[in-house]
Amino acid sequence: QEFVTVLVRDPRIQKEDSWHSYIDYEIFIHTNSICFTRKTSCVRRRYREFLWLRQRLQSNAVLIQLPELPSRTPFFNMNNPNHVDHRRQGLQEFLEKILQDALLLSDSRLHLFLQTQLSPEDMEACVSGQTKYSVADAILSFASLNRRFPIEDEEEKKGKNDADSDSESSSSGLGPSDDSISCGCKASSASEES
Repeated sequence: QEFVTVLVRDPRIQKEDSWHSYIDYEIFIHTNSICFTRKTSCVRRRYREFLWLRQRLQSNAVLIQLPELPSRTPFFNMNNPNHVDHRRQGLQEFLEKILQDALLLSDSRLHLFLQTQLSPEDMEACVSGQTKYSVADAILSFASLNRRFPIEDEEEKKGKNDADSDSESSSSGLGPSDDSISCGCKASSASEES
């Protein structure tokens, strides 16, 4: 039976500049679904990107009532653990509901959102065919740049003796949108998160 496990976890404060900060969250996916290019993936996304995703999904599936995101409140305090965790839980519930809908699962933007670190602009360009890489290429390239799982680490060691051409990925434009982003993913079961 097919399953999709999604965890939204590890909120981190990121500095945009000396005056502005935001929180991003790690999105961990583990699945055996044929809908997904990668069976395990991990990216970091901020609330603003979730808003973009919901808007794009709604515009492409007008007959579906999408779940709500946690509300954007002027009183949100990123230094308040309760506020941050409430938002994290809301983002996870949003993704869990989205991933249960077959029509929404067919949207390439959702897969790019969950399995690459491309910006919303780059995701739109990829989906509309304005890039030299396909959606699957973007996902596979991002995965090869961000191996965090033991099996993939072993594959990487074996692949080191092969041609180095695949390590020249910076020219593809598929790297993380921010070089400081690190996704310290670890394979885990859903029971770890309560």
